[in-house]
Amino acid sequence: MTIKEAQTAVDKWIKEYGVRYFSELTNMAVLTEEVGELARVISRRYGEQSWKATDPRAADNGRQALGDEMADVLWVLLCLANQTGVNLTDEFRKNLEKKTRRDSLRHLENEKLKA
Repeated sequence: MTIKEAQTAVDKWIKEYGVRYFSELTNMAVLTEEVGELARVISRRYGEQSWKATDPRAADNGRQALGDEMADVLWVLLCLANQTGVNLTDEFRKNLEKKTRRDSLRHLENEKLKA
């Protein structure tokens, strides 16, 4: 699925099942919430945090939850793009070009990354 197809699929789903988009401000708050849920899984799977005994995600060390939380973040980001008229395919392409122009040597020459 391309980014454009994902934006279209989300829009179709919202119109068919979601009644309407939440406001941009609400979706920004939801995006922040979803990023926090992703951070919780990552901090327990890869960081020093431990799982609570009552957390069902502990059984597989958050393996399934990791992808699910990433998908939740992407979903809300696609909603925000749709409702604000942003073509994420074009914007991502431009962003990649910008990073390449700006940082093409920066990381290669970073001594901290050569260890």
